[in-house]
Formats: sequence, C-alpha cells, structure tokens
Amino acid sequence: LSQPERYGGLVFTSPRALEAIKICLKENSKNEAWLKSLEQRWKPKPVYVVGKATASLVEEIGLTPQGEKSGNAEKLAEYICSREKPSSSALLFPCGALKREVLPTALREKGIPLESVTVYQTTQHTDLPESLSSYFSQQGIPASVVFFSPSGVKFCLQHIQKLSGDFLNRIKFAAIGPTTAEALEAAGIPVTCTAESPTPQHLAAGIQPALRAQNC
Repeated sequence: LSQPERYGGLVFTSPRALEAIKICLKENSKNEAWLKSLEQRWKPKPVYVVGKATASLVEEIGLTPQGEKSGNAEKLAEYICSREKPSSSALLFPCGALKREVLPTALREKGIPLESVTVYQTTQHTDLPESLSSYFSQQGIPASVVFFSPSGVKFCLQHIQKLSGDFLNRIKFAAIGPTTAEALEAAGIPVTCTAESPTPQHLAAGIQPALRAQNC
C-alpha cells in the first residue's frame, strides 16, 4: 500500500481482505502516512470490488469502489477485462489463502497483470461444533440453512449432517452465490436456491417461495 506508483489499481473480492487492510492502517505511523499522502495517491486508481459489503468497506478507507454489481469473481473478471489493458501496471489483489483461481486466470488469459498478496487465512472457529449442537438441541431441525461461502460449507456441513441425522432432507439449503452452490452440490447436497445477487434481499426472495411451499 505504501507504493501506489507500482500499481494500476486494487482488487478486493472479500470483506475480510478489507478488514486486514484496516487492521494494518490502524497502526499510528501507517495511519498517518495513509491520511497524509497515500490515500490521495491511490484515489485516482480504480478499486474493483465484487459486492456491496466489500464496496462499503472500501469507502470507509476513503477510496471509491467500482464493479460492486458483479456479484461474483467471474463477472468481476469480465468487468476488469473490459476496462484494463494488457500494457497497464499490475493490479494489487489482497486476498485469502483459500482464494479461487477464477479471477487471476481470467486476467492472465487477457494479459492483464495481477499481483496477489495473501492477507488472511480462513479457519474453523473453535466454538463452531458446540454452537451448532446448542442450536439444534434448543431449536430443533431448522427449516433452512444458508451458506455464504465454500469455506462455510467445508467447516459446517459435516456437523449439520451429523446433528440432523435422518432429517437432513427436511432442510432447504440455500447459497449466496454460484460458487457456494457448487460447493454444496459437490458435497451431495441439493441446493434449493441460489441468490441472484449476493444481497440479503435477493437471498430472501429466493428462499421464501421454497419455505412457503412447505408451510415453514
């Protein structure tokens, strides 16, 4: 971040990446440097984001996001490719250790340089099994379960399957986007609905008819 002259812009596909940036900027010396000059030097450069949640965090650090209606990495890659040229400076891509290669591959095929930097790692919360067990014991089998990421499927699904037992087929499974839906399908779980766009409104619009049909 201290070398904006090296890059043509920024790419964010996760709110977690912005949270890592904000933690970095909280250090007094770095925050001062950001406010004093770095923010202004980054401002003219494009900041590509995949959704509204990420976009709002970009605004919090003083930059202007674009591409937030893309909704997923594939569409964001198309958006970036329509605006960037192969001869441009590399885009800086702060990302997680479990990032998919869809966006980097799409940009590479178009000759658009991208520099990925791993800034966070996704791990299972230590209280996850206990929290799920407590929910099931108090609330029973849920009418629906919504997953917001492939890593959520990876860490949670096995516990939900165990706790649901023979009643797993009662649950309507929903996904926030196509990538998460693919992870569920790969695990053998039928997906009731996938939100058209990764927003609460689109998710509710997708799952409501399925729940109404079963009078849930």
